[in-house]
Amino acid sequence: MFEIPKFKTTKKAVKRIAVLTSGGDAPGMNAAIRAVVRTTIAHGAESMGIQRGYSGLLEGLIHPMVPASVANIIQRGGTILRTSRCPEFHKASGRKKAIQTLISQGVEGLVVIGGDGSFRGAKLLHQESGIPVVGIPGTIDNDIPCTEDTIGFDTAVNTGIELIDRIRDTASSHDRIFLVEVMGRHSGMIALHTGMGGGAESIVVPEFKTSISSICESIDRGARRGKTSSIIVVAEGCQFRGVTPLAKELEKRGYSTKIAILGHTQRGGSPSAHDRLLASTLGAVGVHALLGGVKEGMVGVQGSRIVLTSFSKLSARPSGLPAEMLDIARNLAV
Repeated sequence: MFEIPKFKTTKKAVKRIAVLTSGGDAPGMNAAIRAVVRTTIAHGAESMGIQRGYSGLLEGLIHPMVPASVANIIQRGGTILRTSRCPEFHKASGRKKAIQTLISQGVEGLVVIGGDGSFRGAKLLHQESGIPVVGIPGTIDNDIPCTEDTIGFDTAVNTGIELIDRIRDTASSHDRIFLVEVMGRHSGMIALHTGMGGGAESIVVPEFKTSISSICESIDRGARRGKTSSIIVVAEGCQFRGVTPLAKELEKRGYSTKIAILGHTQRGGSPSAHDRLLASTLGAVGVHALLGGVKEGMVGVQGSRIVLTSFSKLSARPSGLPAEMLDIARNLAV
């Protein structure tokens, strides 16, 4: 369980809180929306929902939400508020329009559920309007600084492992090498966790370069032990730019390969129990923070503690993928 921070509701607590989802969808976003809406109402404030993220905010797609608005959504993937990319929000004129919408609707606090790009927008919106904004990390990539977990990551990994288990049945039946591409343009967290959980012979991630010879050696090492099949997990943003170029390189060296691209299957589906608990907790704490007078920041996880981190500290994006875990994965594949 999580250690929850204490926020004392201020005398001038916000009376109307809006919530939106932005960027790529992630399993558990609906659970977070549910927590924001019901926690807001439980504390005597009004709740508003914004459709289609920042785009909907610019278009005025904002409406009241009541407890029934979020009934029976905790188990659903995706986001009932929908999401989108919004290039116009990158411009000051676009943000000014969004701020005018919030002011005209009497919104005194905003919860943004999304990834690092969404939080950059949230930071600017707060700076330019003074409206309190709290971020909830929702991304399957688990690549946001200052939090060790993000909504959707656990579900994405479990989905990947389930699919790899199925692929391994075919790989072993036909004595084949399967290259399995998972999502992760800049982060190898999904690849690392999916590869270790699925018992992959090699894991290729964007953060660290992997030579073709080392991949071949892992395949050959298994063959010397009598293994007739191998699974290689590849993050889409790795140095080879996905599985197809890597497969061609292996084919040149005499290996027969098959490709499986998991793609957006890892984003969809019902969220795991872990993601439901995480989303519900972070959503509720985000509302508590706004009611307690917090002006800006992201609610995240560090160890067993729920913590609040200023958006200004999220600008740097150091790699959160530990090289030691890749070493462990390589040793386990021997």
